Amino acid sequence: MQNLIELTKNDLEAFVAEDLKEPRFRTEQIWQWLWQKRVRNIDAMTNLSKPLREKVATMATIAWPEIAKVATSKDGTIKLLLRMGDGALIETVLIPMNDRYSQCLSTQVGCAMACTFCNTGKLGFERNLTYGEIMGQILVGRQYLEDQGMNPLKNLVFMGMGEPLLNLETLIKVLTDLPCERGLSLSWRRSMVSTVGFPDKLKILGDLEIALPAISLHAPTQELRAKIMPKAAKVHINDLMDSLRAYPMRQRERITFEYLLLKDVNDSMEHADQLARLVDRRKGKINLIAYNATEGMPYDAPDRGKVEAFEKRLWDHGLTAFIRRSMGSDIEAACGQLKAENM
Repeated sequence: MQNLIELTKNDLEAFVAEDLKEPRFRTEQIWQWLWQKRVRNIDAMTNLSKPLREKVATMATIAWPEIAKVATSKDGTIKLLLRMGDGALIETVLIPMNDRYSQCLSTQVGCAMACTFCNTGKLGFERNLTYGEIMGQILVGRQYLEDQGMNPLKNLVFMGMGEPLLNLETLIKVLTDLPCERGLSLSWRRSMVSTVGFPDKLKILGDLEIALPAISLHAPTQELRAKIMPKAAKVHINDLMDSLRAYPMRQRERITFEYLLLKDVNDSMEHADQLARLVDRRKGKINLIAYNATEGMPYDAPDRGKVEAFEKRLWDHGLTAFIRRSMGSDIEAACGQLKAENM
């Protein structure tokens, strides 16, 4: 039985033409029911004739990821633990941003990168998520917000569990279909892909111009990156930066560099100076994140004064830098924490 949300727009066109033997306009109708109207029952597709609905129902179903647990923060952040069809657990987070929400999406069950500060890395890698499992997170997120009478979902960040570029083929299919007008209708400008950085895969993403990259850098030198991100550092930091200098950017666009400040590890003024020498101030901006101390992890939260001094030092060098507001710390909103708690 085919799960309809696993079909890309192109796949659905083929299903309608070859399996249903129906005209092409049926694709647009079914697509709109799935992604814009978010129906979960084929019989609810009322502009399809009853015999056609019955025919589709013998061949296909609509199955969303299941909400296994909800955790809500006092700051409005909502973390959903989702169960896939095979029982695998992943996380997605809804983050309040003024009059809208952003959603943090997972692309893998677990992660193979094993960064030393990341809970998901401790869980290990299980498998890639499918097209429908990634897109399904958006369906669940939008429906949850609507059911709760909350602000709409407008932005996506592929920054949840997993390394998005290690599931690149599926990621490209998702990013290609997000802007469809009768579907989720989310512009590529509202989608950001967070990655530790693989030059060959970044080139593919850049050439397609379907998402803006955010680079999980977290260290200003090859030596330090190799200590805290040993697998990511197999790509030399200089090679990574060379590939980013060649990344196609439209006017006024910049690459975001994520930098997690770990107490007495990468938060000194010398580290700030090294970071300023590494990042091109014309093409990059720095997103500073103060680490939240987590039980069982080898790092401590940096002093607030040092975080602010680090930010000021970068500005003194002519770089654009911001301290990202910590969200959801009271509900363990860092990737992998909720899943680890439930295992």
